[in-house]
Amino acid sequence: MATGKVVVYLLRHDLRVSDNPILHCLSTDPDHGFTHLLPVFVFPAHQMELSGLLRSGFKSPFPPARSRVAQHWRCGPHRARFVAQCVWDLRTSLQHLGSGLMIRAGDAATVVAHLSTSLGGSNSPGLAAVWMTEELSVEEVDEQQAIAAVCSQHNIDFKLWQDEKYLIDDRDTGLSDPKQLPDVFTTYRKSQEPLRQRPRAVLPAPVKSSLPPMPQQSIVAPPHDDPFEEATSLDHLEARLVQPLSKILRNPPQFPQGAESGHPLRGGETHAAERLQHLISSGAMSLYKETRNGLLGVDYSTKLSAYLAQGCITARQVHDKLMKFEDGSDESFEHVEGFGKGENDGTSGVRFELLWRDYMRLCTAKFQHNLFRLAGFKQDQGYDKKWKTANRQAARHDQHPPAKEVAGILERFYEGTTGMGLIDASQREVFLTGYTSNRARQNAASFLTKHLGIDWRYGAEWYEMMLTDYDVSSNWANWQYMAGVGNDPRGESRIFNPVKQGFDYDKQGAYVRAWIPELRALEKPENVFQAWTASRQDLEQAGLANNIMVVDPVKRINFAVDRKQRGGRRQHSRRGKGQGRGGGGGGGGGSASGNGGGNGGAWRGGHGTGGNGQIYGPTGPGLEQTPVQDAYTTHHAQRQGQGEAMMHLGSYTAAPYYDYGSGNWYSEYGPSRGRGYYNYARGAGGRWYGQASSFRGGGGGGYYGPPTGPYGQVPMYPRPANMGPGT
Repeated sequence: MATGKVVVYLLRHDLRVSDNPILHCLSTDPDHGFTHLLPVFVFPAHQMELSGLLRSGFKSPFPPARSRVAQHWRCGPHRARFVAQCVWDLRTSLQHLGSGLMIRAGDAATVVAHLSTSLGGSNSPGLAAVWMTEELSVEEVDEQQAIAAVCSQHNIDFKLWQDEKYLIDDRDTGLSDPKQLPDVFTTYRKSQEPLRQRPRAVLPAPVKSSLPPMPQQSIVAPPHDDPFEEATSLDHLEARLVQPLSKILRNPPQFPQGAESGHPLRGGETHAAERLQHLISSGAMSLYKETRNGLLGVDYSTKLSAYLAQGCITARQVHDKLMKFEDGSDESFEHVEGFGKGENDGTSGVRFELLWRDYMRLCTAKFQHNLFRLAGFKQDQGYDKKWKTANRQAARHDQHPPAKEVAGILERFYEGTTGMGLIDASQREVFLTGYTSNRARQNAASFLTKHLGIDWRYGAEWYEMMLTDYDVSSNWANWQYMAGVGNDPRGESRIFNPVKQGFDYDKQGAYVRAWIPELRALEKPENVFQAWTASRQDLEQAGLANNIMVVDPVKRINFAVDRKQRGGRRQHSRRGKGQGRGGGGGGGGGSASGNGGGNGGAWRGGHGTGGNGQIYGPTGPGLEQTPVQDAYTTHHAQRQGQGEAMMHLGSYTAAPYYDYGSGNWYSEYGPSRGRGYYNYARGAGGRWYGQASSFRGGGGGGYYGPPTGPYGQVPMYPRPANMGPGT
């Protein structure tokens, strides 16, 4: 006969003791009815490669934990270490409370079945219940159902608790069904504002000895045939988890001298609390809105995402700490500017981003399996875009380039050798450190999906492997968002220009140089962002003349650096009005609002760009926005000068825009015109240059070419070298 009642608390992404509803109940409710508590964490074999934990002489009963499309490891070395640190920190915290943590590996349902047997002896407390926090993603739901089935088979009570690590509790959103969630974030945000008043109160951590004791260790020891060994220390656990993950790339980048990780943070609730305290006391939280698009350093963004993903801290704990700073109730922050002065732009921006995390999770509940499907959230809308793949069996017969070449492009994308400086720097950073900024992630996703047209799931699975702060909802939904198959109202029209983005957010190329040391010898930022644009002399001096990023870039983007004003014509603004997740508006032509940033201005029937470097057609966003082959520019760079001499000033431009009446130089490249070649140009001296078809003319907006055509009677002159190579 059982001598008590044990409740097993299965932990997954709720690795904390404070603001934990299950531990709060067991420590404060005298009527919970249990004599013992057994907290359990199981390293999941389907999501983490566990072969490094195998005991000598044993083989893993589980297949390798690889992704479905790209066959990447589901969890790479950075997150494996971080999760191990989170679990060990939780174990230590529970021990300080008089409890502990049983750590296992494999399949959670199998572990529960074994515990039911081991706790079912005549001198053992019986297993009465299994409690766990409910999660909404497909695999987690499947796991919950498998555990529920085991509990039902063994007459064990099973309970799913509300996941309370988010900003606004699900019970307070006003949504009775996930299908009621608006498909546009802005609509949802407005329904939840003002955000400062919405979160529930934080639950206190249990006090020492307030939790039911653990069962005797001998009773719950792993079975003799368990293939996985128990970790004896954190160092041992980390080393064994990382062991099988050493070979990821054939030519992995090396950590550059002088570069520093932007995420040198250890995992665990203890470190999460320290990080939050630091962010507020240093003033970084108040500056968040100004610094959040940074690329270098530790404090330009909160770096709380990894802690939030593992449940080491909750969004409402972040909110609660911000409230104490804003209201002036926590004297530890009295030295910080803004103390007691209410919500500021920075703290408001943090709440905005926390709500975005909420929304991504709710999208997971609404769209379920579609989160992982090629057509994404548009699966049921007849979406039929033809993506490029590296899978020869899945590739269309007319796919160009063929699957083998796509595989090569992907390898260079992973290694950071595409020739696109901002993208390559980000890819090397994430490979070497497990972190890269949100701004860089957006550009990498846009580059892979919009510029290269490659199946977005290759990128999502790459990030799943490499990111320390991987979160299933945030990662997959954000990749869908950038790929145009998610809930972005602009869909496929959202295109980031990584060269313009480089100038906007890494003006002097410091970030790119930090992670791509080969480019440090190049002086001009435009050459750092695309090495192939440098002169032959500069390339030879830098030792780059034969570098693959120069001789064979995956993509060439022609971008005009000069932005001189033409007469009385209003200059194109670098940033216009805008709000939302995608950055500011493009300026000049108007403003925009909503989730995804502002729209670009439209010039006299020309093309415009958004503040995020996206291209917009003559009649506004949504038209003519896909670059043709390799060449396009995001600005109408205006050059005034004297003919041929002007062609050699400044950086190259994509194609000269010739005003027929004045003979001056103006740069224009229309992505909807031609096939990626350079347009003609005519200098004030009357010479024609170039090798393409048309120019927009003077006040009437007509197009002009050489009087008798490309190969007519007027002589043609070679295009100057600094206009960039032809295609």
